[in-house]
Amino acid sequence: MGQFRCAAESPFRPRKTRSTTSSLTPDSASGSGRGTQRLPGPSMDDWIAFYDSAHTIYVSKLHRDAHFRTIARNIVSYIPSRDSVVLDYACGEALSAETVADACGRLILTEPAPGVRGRLVTRFTPNTKIDVRSLDELRHMDEESIDLAVMNSVAQYMTPDELDAGFAVVRRLLKPTGLLVLGDIPQPHIGLAGDVIALLGFAAKHGFVKDALRGLVRTAMSDYPQLRLRIGLQRYSEAEMLAKLAAAGMTAIRAPVNIGHNASRMTFLAGRPVKADRGATAAR
Repeated sequence: MGQFRCAAESPFRPRKTRSTTSSLTPDSASGSGRGTQRLPGPSMDDWIAFYDSAHTIYVSKLHRDAHFRTIARNIVSYIPSRDSVVLDYACGEALSAETVADACGRLILTEPAPGVRGRLVTRFTPNTKIDVRSLDELRHMDEESIDLAVMNSVAQYMTPDELDAGFAVVRRLLKPTGLLVLGDIPQPHIGLAGDVIALLGFAAKHGFVKDALRGLVRTAMSDYPQLRLRIGLQRYSEAEMLAKLAAAGMTAIRAPVNIGHNASRMTFLAGRPVKADRGATAAR
């Protein structure tokens, strides 16, 4: 989940590679029967090409380990019980999956990119609590079977329609008391400078400032700044995301803090609305 993917779009944070032949939504999400939706044309292709290149993912091992520890701690705090079923929607490399699996009953990692998914299968086959699937396989899962679903650092790479389709899939799978944690949502008024400041603050806290500064120089000389200016990311205000979740049939609030170290990003907590009769029963 969020700990397995970058907490922001600085190239110094862990970031998954997406396949040009994979969708962020399963076939059933759109209900159109037209098969898997592909990601948007040239802009997503450019991001894929960049992240497929020989770029710096972590500035150091210290950075990598501190990042994953932080995200894992955040996600584990949302797991309601040790027998919970947890779903990570578009999980990426999932390097801290075992930490999360230790805190729940079953962890389902779903990943659209075949190459990444293959590495997940190889890495986690010995762990019987971890199940690796494609996003398309979500349509075969039972309704109301998930206690906690996490979409972290995913929404900014999806078109609004793809995100709506993803919400529909998650809503179908959530138990009546289940929770969706939607993390690391960029706000419209905060750009690359905010991510750089967040990275340097994280580096100062964990002792890799020199590595971070060297990484910034390397990135400034790469294609990343031009890609980000030319293509951008999907950004949402708090009100826009709350409205989007409501349109998907979920009630939601903004969490007090974001998942990970970038405090300028937003995390939302969403679930199925409490029915009047169920609410009355609970009140009694």
